[in-house]
Amino acid sequence: MTKVRQMMMLALGMAPVVAGAAGATEQKQARPNIIFIMCDDMGYGDLGCYGQKRIETPNLDRMAQEGMRFTQAYAGSPVSAPSRASFMTGQHAGHTHVRGNREYWHSSLKQNAFADNADYTLIGQEPYLSTHKIIPEVMKQAGYTTGMFGKWAGGYYNMQYPDVYKLNEEGNTDTSKSKESSSASLPNTRGIDCYYGYICQFQAHTYYPNFLNRYDPEKYGDKHVVVDTLEQNIQHKGVVTGDKDYENREQYASDLIHQYALEWIDRQTGEQPFLGIFTYTLPHAELWQPQDSLLHKYEEKFAGQDAAYGGNFGSWYYRNYSKHAQFAAMVSRLDAQVGEIFDKLKEKGLDENTLVIFTSDNGPHEEGGADPAWFNHDGLLKGTKRSTHEGGIRVPFIVKGPGVPAGSVNDHQLAFYDVMPTLLEYAGMDAKPYSLEGSTEENRHDGISFCNTLRGKDAEQKKHDFLYWEFHETNMMALRMGNWKLVVKSGVPQLYDLSTDIHEDHDLAAQHPDVVAQMVDIILREHTDSPMFQVTLPKKR
Repeated sequence: MTKVRQMMMLALGMAPVVAGAAGATEQKQARPNIIFIMCDDMGYGDLGCYGQKRIETPNLDRMAQEGMRFTQAYAGSPVSAPSRASFMTGQHAGHTHVRGNREYWHSSLKQNAFADNADYTLIGQEPYLSTHKIIPEVMKQAGYTTGMFGKWAGGYYNMQYPDVYKLNEEGNTDTSKSKESSSASLPNTRGIDCYYGYICQFQAHTYYPNFLNRYDPEKYGDKHVVVDTLEQNIQHKGVVTGDKDYENREQYASDLIHQYALEWIDRQTGEQPFLGIFTYTLPHAELWQPQDSLLHKYEEKFAGQDAAYGGNFGSWYYRNYSKHAQFAAMVSRLDAQVGEIFDKLKEKGLDENTLVIFTSDNGPHEEGGADPAWFNHDGLLKGTKRSTHEGGIRVPFIVKGPGVPAGSVNDHQLAFYDVMPTLLEYAGMDAKPYSLEGSTEENRHDGISFCNTLRGKDAEQKKHDFLYWEFHETNMMALRMGNWKLVVKSGVPQLYDLSTDIHEDHDLAAQHPDVVAQMVDIILREHTDSPMFQVTLPKKR
């Protein structure tokens, strides 16, 4: 290793890395690898290191012990697609184009699409704007190879027109053309070198689907996103039939996606830095998984305390016989997958030069029989998924990697839109054009890099004046300004002091009209109108 390379690594807070065990890959690039793991609907208190008592999460607990655990980290939104959009675009929900789960599958059901099973030929959600760069594009431009495994949720895919993309006059995806094209925002068009998972988050409601989607030109020569039919699954009834034959499906999507991600890590040689975005679907509903020893352990543990979920005909959530055991096993299964990611990095000799971030896309769900109150009976946070109270948006956030102080707990206030500039700065790149500092009306960004915090330099860390959320389905908005939290429901503001009232029980709006007026002014300034995702704004005070 040259002295120049050593100096570059030391400047990034990293020790020079040499080859590990026999057969391990020698790391040759100075810049760090990055893996961002975003699970689905895990609540703030669902991990042992965040106080969970009923679910075992040894790998994530160890990650927290060996890295940094954040206590005031926030998702971009209280629901999946817009939260992921906030992460991808570096924008808060008042600026980003995707602010809700706008779907593109309702009218495209095709009978016998997969053997005897019907399915949708047009799948996906409202696309990211083609005119605004997203994280994989930015990191690819910075010299990283990129892989994404799990949910896409940033555009729609048409099986009949997989390589036809139509744009409007402004260069953005023209959603009126969706029936005769795919969107121009798919992994193959947005900076992803390898992808495997669900293009459509609606289809991710089932863990035993008829197919997954793939884009892998290196291994398969794919020219565009393709359908990977799950041949064993389609020999049995689909989940929407409610037929017990569904239980004979064996191709478990969570395992397939995870194994693909591990195989992609295996391809990395150390010649080029990589960014892996692992948007795993656990522990989102449906509460159904392999009937193995992990599940049986929790069935025994919760015997006499559990209950069945009956399901509904036509639902994408299959019935189950022990809903608490199912949820707990899904969290532990995810924990095991995280452990396997670290094992693979170590096997490859990549562990000492890879930053790993773990988080959840929003608060806990109550779908498919899930009962977050049972697992978090202390009731620390108010609200669940779809709420802008703390329970819907405050999420676990753990970081381990070169330069990150081991065993540290940090109360820095951050949101998903901070991740883009943070990754760039951590990689030694210029983050200013993609941060609040460099934001313009034409190219909005809302994030502030928290790289100094990751390096243990809290005194040098810039802080947000406020954090912002809005969500049209529940007609809620929220603003955090220091310890003040303003929650707006159908235009009516409620004020809480999180330093003394983390459960948001005592509305102080009447006692502090000046604070309410200040925070309302910020909301009115930060919100840009969206015809698709409308909320009721508070009135100026």
